[in-house]
Amino acid sequence: MVADAKVTRQVRRDLERLTQDLWWSWNEIAQRPFAALHPAVWDSSNHDPLAVLRAVDEPVLAARCADESFRDLVRAAVDARKAYHATVPWFERQAFPGAKGLHVAYFCSEYAIHESLQQYSGGLGVLAGDHLKSASDLGLPFTAVGLLYQQGYYLQELRADGSTRVIEPTWDPRKMPLEDTGVDIRVPIGDRKVDVRLWIMKVGRCQAVLMDTDRKGNRPKDRRLTEGLYRGEPELRMRQQVLLGVGGVMALKALGIKATVFHLNEGHAAFASVARLAQLRRKGESLEDALAAIRRSTVFTTHTPVPAGHDRYDAEMVADALQTCWREAGLGRRAFLDMGSERPSDPKAPFCMTVLALRTAEHVNGVAALHGRVSREMWQQVYGVADPALVPIGHVTNGIHARTWLAPEAEAFWKSAIGLDLDEIEKGKDPWSAAESASPAAFWDLRNRLRARLVHFVRERLARQAQRRGEAPEVALRAMQAFRADALTIGFARRFATYKRAPLIFREPERLRRLLEDAARPVQIVFAGKAHPRDGEGQAYAQQVHRWARENGFEGRVALIEEYDMHVGRMLVSGCDVWLNNPMRPHEASGTSGMKPPMHGGVNLSILDGWWPEGFDGRNGWAIGDGSEGTDRERQDAIDSASLYERLERDVVPEFWDRHASGLPQRWIERALHSVATVPGRFNSHRMVAEYLEKSYLPANA
Repeated sequence: MVADAKVTRQVRRDLERLTQDLWWSWNEIAQRPFAALHPAVWDSSNHDPLAVLRAVDEPVLAARCADESFRDLVRAAVDARKAYHATVPWFERQAFPGAKGLHVAYFCSEYAIHESLQQYSGGLGVLAGDHLKSASDLGLPFTAVGLLYQQGYYLQELRADGSTRVIEPTWDPRKMPLEDTGVDIRVPIGDRKVDVRLWIMKVGRCQAVLMDTDRKGNRPKDRRLTEGLYRGEPELRMRQQVLLGVGGVMALKALGIKATVFHLNEGHAAFASVARLAQLRRKGESLEDALAAIRRSTVFTTHTPVPAGHDRYDAEMVADALQTCWREAGLGRRAFLDMGSERPSDPKAPFCMTVLALRTAEHVNGVAALHGRVSREMWQQVYGVADPALVPIGHVTNGIHARTWLAPEAEAFWKSAIGLDLDEIEKGKDPWSAAESASPAAFWDLRNRLRARLVHFVRERLARQAQRRGEAPEVALRAMQAFRADALTIGFARRFATYKRAPLIFREPERLRRLLEDAARPVQIVFAGKAHPRDGEGQAYAQQVHRWARENGFEGRVALIEEYDMHVGRMLVSGCDVWLNNPMRPHEASGTSGMKPPMHGGVNLSILDGWWPEGFDGRNGWAIGDGSEGTDRERQDAIDSASLYERLERDVVPEFWDRHASGLPQRWIERALHSVATVPGRFNSHRMVAEYLEKSYLPANA
């Protein structure tokens, strides 16, 4: 039985409209019809609705449409999207002084919207994607600006020895949820102009403008500007940043988007201020007035707490690349270079993107309270003040977009248990605060189900990795028997940068082995993470973890999942009982991965770095170490690993396995529910975006 052609055409139109609004990426109700339409393609495409539609021919779709339950799925998704767009959002319901005409342009080099859109590398992109989604949910007038990468970051495979194989597939923008505006701009970079096509990505109530230089008229060197994220030599990276900043300002003008506030998310976009200066000067404004206007309307968020992590380039190379802008701005070459110099008038000083952003933004923040302090100390010299407390850098602590990261099963549980409603957005209301009233037995059942799902996922991924490497069948068979659904499960998933110290827990292998091999109190650890393709040390860390996972006593109890992306992240943060975080303090600017497990009943075990000093209250997780900031890496590793083992042996493992007469780990459940009640309500991107609005966007719009 098949549906008639008219019904089938209508369903296809409805499905196509759903794919063109990235609202589907954080609303499971909109994903369900595509998963039902072709489950195999849904899984193999990394949950890409457009890939599903391309794979399903008319006879199959007609057969599905004959099923009333499938048509109901489509109708429910369409109705939910309509309701979302018809609802008057939070921002419009408020009477904010100074909000008239507000429109925020948000510049970032990467956006993590969904795992099927490989346009991100790590935490910066995840933060930007969550920021954009919350801006949509809250209803802010908001346009994101970025680059459209042909190859994205890279896909990670691990060889048999654990070394990293970098795979760089090419993505076709015509097969992505993008609108080709048909608008081209010509961006001056050096003594040439680069042809750039503008694409629009609709993200709920907001949009992202993405720039593409893979055009036939461009030189190969220019086409490479949007080839991939963080690629190649410094000159290429610097020219990408010219495209992001200068091209982004030109793109907004070409599309008629009148931004009043420019938010530079990290120093990569700092050249936007120079482009804006040139615009204002062309209109006849004086240099002094133009600089003041730009500073007043620019917001800058810095994410890097280590001096070496800030982009610095040869000054003359930068001057050559920006020559059109600084000349149109009426600046001399030296005056322009001094704007980005930590040592003005020193011809040997490099050009620092962060310094340029600091000097052209009045509203500057770090991404956690501790990071704000570190940033004030780091940039004290730029501001020329004697006391770091006088440096005008504040902080807005990062947050996560709850619906993007919350497992549907967990959302259903909290809705039933405490009336959680993520769509109810009112300032001062914390929908999570009542979590401690949830039934311990029902909560523990949720934890067991989420952990069992993670174990199934780990087994399948390990078996697939073994098969891809051509390993013997018994290796894949052992993989399918790895992990236990009832064992205390520890997760570590993040970028494999060396300061994050992924292998720290293996520092005393025999001590760890005793924990893992305890049959009465089993423990298991799952890792996931990527290092930059040129970060040999970070890749070596992944290789170390891979090798430990194959050691006697560790195999089947330690796993390293390759290709860490948003899907892998969601599986781990929902299924792990403990979230491990052990960076060198104070090298973690904020970190957001640890904000996600508490929504699922997971508990943090972390160094007091990034956001955790603000989140930890002594009862909602555990702290590793005492907050010391040693400069001797070997000594600090010894101190922190000793604290980590002590916490595991004395607190974490005993508390998880200490069972009440009811069979429940009563003390563990109390701690986990307290974590739910105290973390998600504060560390979410709705709070974060509202804080940016009040602290920065509205003042910058004045």
